[in-house]
Amino acid sequence: MAASLLLLLLFFTFQCQIRVLFSQTIPNQDDSYMKFVQKANTLPTREEYDYIIIGGGTAGCPLAATLSSNFSVLVLERGSDPNAFPSVLSQQGLANTLTDNDDGLNPFQRFVSEDGVENIRGRVLGGGSMINVGFYSRAQPEFFKSSGIQWDMTAVEKAYQWIEETVVSRPELSPWQSAFREVLLEAGVGPDNGYDLKHGVGTRTGGSIFDSRGRRHGAVELLNKADPRNLRVATQATVKRIIFSQSNGLSASGVLYSDFKGKLHKATISKNGEIILTAGAIGSPHLLLQSGVGPKSHLSSLKLPVVLHNRHVGQSMADNPRFGAAIVLPFLTPPTSVQVVGTLKRNIHIESLSSILPFSIFPPFGLLPPRSTAVNLSLAVFAGKFSTVSSVGSLRLDGRKNPIVRFNYLSHPDDVERCVEGVRKVGDLVNTKSMERIKTGDLEGKKGFKFLGSPLPENMSDYKLVGDFCRKTVTTFWHYHGGCLVGKVVDDNYRVIGIKKLRVVDGSTFSLSPGTNPMATVMMLGRYVGLKMLQQRLG
Repeated sequence: MAASLLLLLLFFTFQCQIRVLFSQTIPNQDDSYMKFVQKANTLPTREEYDYIIIGGGTAGCPLAATLSSNFSVLVLERGSDPNAFPSVLSQQGLANTLTDNDDGLNPFQRFVSEDGVENIRGRVLGGGSMINVGFYSRAQPEFFKSSGIQWDMTAVEKAYQWIEETVVSRPELSPWQSAFREVLLEAGVGPDNGYDLKHGVGTRTGGSIFDSRGRRHGAVELLNKADPRNLRVATQATVKRIIFSQSNGLSASGVLYSDFKGKLHKATISKNGEIILTAGAIGSPHLLLQSGVGPKSHLSSLKLPVVLHNRHVGQSMADNPRFGAAIVLPFLTPPTSVQVVGTLKRNIHIESLSSILPFSIFPPFGLLPPRSTAVNLSLAVFAGKFSTVSSVGSLRLDGRKNPIVRFNYLSHPDDVERCVEGVRKVGDLVNTKSMERIKTGDLEGKKGFKFLGSPLPENMSDYKLVGDFCRKTVTTFWHYHGGCLVGKVVDDNYRVIGIKKLRVVDGSTFSLSPGTNPMATVMMLGRYVGLKMLQQRLG
């Protein structure tokens, strides 16, 4: 467990000394959106809007910007604006942000699943796009085919492009990423797809939401595309529950939320308005349950009024387990972000990064010279995930109405099989000739790798041995999804089944993790659904 915690920290802290170069950049950070952002305690206690969006994150920001072109929109974000935490705005500050204690206000919220795996949620305007490592990659074709949605792929393409023109840069590869690219190709992860934002089997360089000076361009900057006359964003606004009406069939009519001082506010929607949940795979099913929408037996056990029985709310929760290894390098190398990915035929993705990890030591009295209290290790980290997860769990509420989630990592044999394939490919990577240069020798002249944490299995042909390695080292890739699946909780227009004027538009509707990183597709979804809603309402 200690090694897993160390790697979790490492995965984020690799950026603290990096200076990334790009051959194609985007404009400087633009925070003009701040002119319509205000703390919730400054808003009236009663207001009406055409649309209320719960969650100003990766999907909520592009959705709000799109709907504001014609209608009044209120965004309720439980976190603060990112300018309150400057460290989230740069690669260099990311490490400090994620190593701070969770005081209830920081831009991330730590939680531990019932599986015992540590995880995080975004708690800042811009959501997960403001705390991740910034790798940008579109979804694989299987995601669209299995989603239960009749996609307009021309509109999907335009929605991706709308996102990319604002937040995506093309990176120039660092020395380690160039070396990793060579290792992938040498190990047979082909073809070489060059630079490409689209999913594809083989080796490719993806996009980044960090620019040439390491500045982050997250989903929050998509709010700059909004009509400021129609948009209001409230931060530190915690939604307590959705308000429903039975006057003309069951429909959502408003929300109750509190500001950071604990004062209650009520926001309602106009005659043809809607409420859209974009609170993420934890937040959206949580709020539905808290509002009385979910399994009757569970809600009744908590003495929550049952508005609508739906046994699927909070079910089919999945998280993509992370596999891999960390190797101590025999020399110091500059830290690098993730810029290259290798994708196998079964949508198994492998990435790598290099990091300098400082250790403080406390030598025995008088043994070492003065100030011999620190040592720096340079590491190469190989991390992989598989997009299709067969092991699923659920989300429920505890006695205090807080969400509890279990993902049941690797409980399905198909997931163990995928993990074994991925670990074996990592083994192929480290056994390439290109990796010989980072082996270290012992006093007898034998050369090998020095692993931080669990070493890779020696006998990769032993399926049980590799499977046990997967289970022993399992941790998260932070790409959890599900809880409000299409066809079970929402229909093919993302409307909540059985309730008018209520939708869910975020990763909780996904049954499959899109591509290497879901961020691109979650942002695309916000734009795509927003345009569809405008078309449906305006004809």
